[in-house]
Amino acid sequence: MKKSVFLGAMTVAGLAAGAAAAGTLDDVKARGTLNCGVTTGLVGFAAPDANGVWDGFDVGVCRAVAAAVLGDPMAVEFVPTTGQTRFTALASGEIDLLARNTTWTFSRDVDLKFEFVGVNYYDGQGFMVPRELGVSSAQDLDGATVCIQTGTTTELNLADYFRSNDISYEPVPIETNAEAQQQYLAGACDVYTTDASGLAATRATFENPGDHVLLPEIVSKEPLGPLVRHGDNEWADVARWTLNALITAEELGVTSANIAELSAGTNNPEINRLLGTEGELGAMLGLEADWAKNALMAGGNYGELFEANIGESTPIGLARGLNAMWTEGGLIYSPPFR
Repeated sequence: MKKSVFLGAMTVAGLAAGAAAAGTLDDVKARGTLNCGVTTGLVGFAAPDANGVWDGFDVGVCRAVAAAVLGDPMAVEFVPTTGQTRFTALASGEIDLLARNTTWTFSRDVDLKFEFVGVNYYDGQGFMVPRELGVSSAQDLDGATVCIQTGTTTELNLADYFRSNDISYEPVPIETNAEAQQQYLAGACDVYTTDASGLAATRATFENPGDHVLLPEIVSKEPLGPLVRHGDNEWADVARWTLNALITAEELGVTSANIAELSAGTNNPEINRLLGTEGELGAMLGLEADWAKNALMAGGNYGELFEANIGESTPIGLARGLNAMWTEGGLIYSPPFR
């Protein structure tokens, strides 16, 4: 088992080295579309609507990058990926950016030769069970069958948690969130475990969400964020600073409602630099002066994207929590635009 995992990592690393040789920014500009890897479907984060149009919190990152680079938030080819296929898709060059509830870890950053450009959601792994089981704690899950997506940190964390607490479980391997949901509702597993945000998003789609309980334990750190290949710093800068633009805009009070007015110029130099009316930040990235303005007009600032897709007024109902701005006691923080 160890040998196959090692060889798989080496294969992904080799693909990454080859794919990064060309400049992704130039490729995207020449192609006229951004190829963005997303989940196979997680409502609120990334899922196609009835017309096949992708929407969600992670999708918002893809559209912001497309708008920054190409001036068009709809110039995105969405590539659904599973926990098993996502890294090969990125390493091989099939996608330019992976924005798919993916946890930033040491081995993914270093051994798989990827570069995480930031965190767009601070999360942790949780557990969901049917209310009728009468379970109130993960400590009560000894002997449970657990639906678990393969190729994920969730799979490893589950093994660590049960081993360290000296309790047993029987894994029920699944590939996608849709498969997990189907198996869980059919009773093929007692428990579904994944990132707590994913559990909330999944439960919101159930016919009777109140029949299912999210247990109180959070058993890991899961900093989720977009990533690119190692060795293409120019492209990494574009993705990183697009995400930072969404965050900084919320901090500075730049919204989809006032951005047109603020783009005429303000007495706040950082807003002016952000929106391109002062300085040369766009040129430094190889983009137009209004790159960040275009990114923000795609779906609003970080807070607007959060509230519209996964916030407390949506069926998913996530509070900002750790994902509040640093000025509000959260961890969302961007370096300065200067």
